[in-house]
Amino acid sequence: MIALYINWDFDSEIINILGFPLKYYGLLFACGLLLSTYILKGIYKKENLKDNAHEALFVYGFIGIFVGARLGHCLFYDFEYYSKNILEIFLPIKINQIGEIKFIGYSGLASHGGTIGLIILLYLYSKKYEIKYLKILDLIAIVAPLGATFIRLANLMNSEMIGNPTTMPWAFIFRKVDNIPRHPAQLYEAIAYLIIFIIIFTVYKTKNIKLGNGFLFGLAITLIFTMRILIEYVKINQVEFEEGMKLNMGQILSIPFIIIGIYFMGKNLTKSETEYKTSH
Repeated sequence: MIALYINWDFDSEIINILGFPLKYYGLLFACGLLLSTYILKGIYKKENLKDNAHEALFVYGFIGIFVGARLGHCLFYDFEYYSKNILEIFLPIKINQIGEIKFIGYSGLASHGGTIGLIILLYLYSKKYEIKYLKILDLIAIVAPLGATFIRLANLMNSEMIGNPTTMPWAFIFRKVDNIPRHPAQLYEAIAYLIIFIIIFTVYKTKNIKLGNGFLFGLAITLIFTMRILIEYVKINQVEFEEGMKLNMGQILSIPFIIIGIYFMGKNLTKSETEYKTSH
């Protein structure tokens, strides 16, 4: 088999204006949110939900994902450092030993924290706009995997969350890291999440499937975090304390989400079947 190793040597910055960088990560993160919001506009119309509720969704979603992801990284992956540098949790800076301040952007974001933050903000959103909480979780679940796809593509552009060494012909050589052919784990996840988006969107659009509120939410987090656990096996560990662990932090944090997802699928599938039989 012929090796088709891809030399990956992208600069994470697109442009730098007066010391403030525009990075691929931020651009792709925003593109994922905007595309998801655009798709949800059609879904909101189909569900007869108000326009002002849709207009506010982007703000709630952005704040929930971003704040949750930032706090998740600081608490789950690098608590020792950020507990001593609290200001850097909230500001996109790094302060060196002699007190110099450098703008570096928010380099640490954790998907598990982002999911928790989004779920919390959506509760507040559901109360504000008088939409059933499980219903809004279902609607967000349709596009959440698409947003996750863009985030993993952003990780790819940053040459971060790279895979273990491999001799597979499609290996990437991340020149910013080393000269070793590696699994493009970010690309694996991006493709997996795109497939999950297609699956959930198809289930939503299939009119002859009767599902209770909460089923799509359960399906989404079950599939997303199951893939997260599996793909972690071909990734390098993100932090030193994970060395020697049977399951790394990403896998451990994924387990509760899968349990919750299975619960919501089982609960709402059973409920929908009961309601369907009663109505006939």
